[in-house]
Amino acid sequence: MKYIYLTVFSAIILTSCGGGKKQSVEDIIASKDLQLIRKKKNELDVAAQEIATQLKQLEKEIKILDPLEKVPLITTFTAKETVFNHYVELQGNVSTKQNVVIYPEYSGLLTKVYVKDGQKVSKGQILAKIDDGGLSQQLAQLKIQTDLAKTTFERQERLWSQKIGSEIQYLQAKSAYEAQEQAVSQLQQQVGKTLVRAPFTGTIDDVITEEGTVVAPGQSMLFRIVNLQDMYIETDVPERYISNVIPGKDVEVEFPILGKTIEAKIRQAGNFINPANRTFKAEVAINNKNNNIKPNLTAKLKVNDYTSENAILIKQSIISENAEGEQYVYIISNKKDAMAKAKRVIIKTGKTQGDNIEVLSGLKSGDEIIDEGARSVKDGQDVKILSI
Repeated sequence: MKYIYLTVFSAIILTSCGGGKKQSVEDIIASKDLQLIRKKKNELDVAAQEIATQLKQLEKEIKILDPLEKVPLITTFTAKETVFNHYVELQGNVSTKQNVVIYPEYSGLLTKVYVKDGQKVSKGQILAKIDDGGLSQQLAQLKIQTDLAKTTFERQERLWSQKIGSEIQYLQAKSAYEAQEQAVSQLQQQVGKTLVRAPFTGTIDDVITEEGTVVAPGQSMLFRIVNLQDMYIETDVPERYISNVIPGKDVEVEFPILGKTIEAKIRQAGNFINPANRTFKAEVAINNKNNNIKPNLTAKLKVNDYTSENAILIKQSIISENAEGEQYVYIISNKKDAMAKAKRVIIKTGKTQGDNIEVLSGLKSGDEIIDEGARSVKDGQDVKILSI
């Protein structure tokens, strides 16, 4: 083989130099003769093409004569059992059941607002007062009348217990007293509606209506109050996961905007399948100690729906399929130093996660699987393993 290379090398020298009789390239360049320089370049271009053709012929002959040139080069990896967690990836929005707009229950002038934006309030705390239009005075008068009715009733009751007077007098006094009590209670409820109270403990997110405004029930928005502690994420889950996405399942929650990831659990899974998109609702309770998670924030969810403690994982890219629809990969056998034989193995696969797929059968821990070059080998073919 070395004689072939020597022959080609000699041809290159003779072709480019013409046996030493012609001027060298350096001499031609030094002459500054453009026509001569172009002529020499054309001669070298032709010689280069001839040499390239000859090299291809030589390489072809080498592959025919040298059996090692036909052996595919591959890389391998060893199958190992590992814990495999499969995740359902979903998207949802942060919600809270304690995020409401407070409306008045009484019509009138908003005479006093006791809170401001961002203020923390407790359940039942008075937030504002509406002018009662004289109801307080009416209530005071009614209480005086009720006290009188009570005194009359108590006296009539003592007399009746001594069999003095008629039963009808006793009943009339009792009825009048009870009617007065009911009237006081009703008026107290009306007066109570003039005080706007916090329905739950939270934060005043927005004071919508200012003092001096006339307000009406169901029309005038007064405040928005939010509790950022009792937060959850609501998501739509495809119906095929109804047996796996259940209360108590672990969830990895990512908030892309915050650059934050937290661990959580499924709090509730719906029992109704939406016929329009074949999904059901699921809720994930989240801890919001720092109050940096806000309502309607977008979240990415990874729900652990399947775990295998002794799984063998391989890359999907090395799997091929035969005419019968069976999946297969190549492992190596008869390994000696860097040489081995490729062996086709039929496999069955399970769930995928990213680029990896779980092998349910066909491979065992310790098998050396062909990685690079997996699609260019044949069953029983000699292969050469590259060291990486």
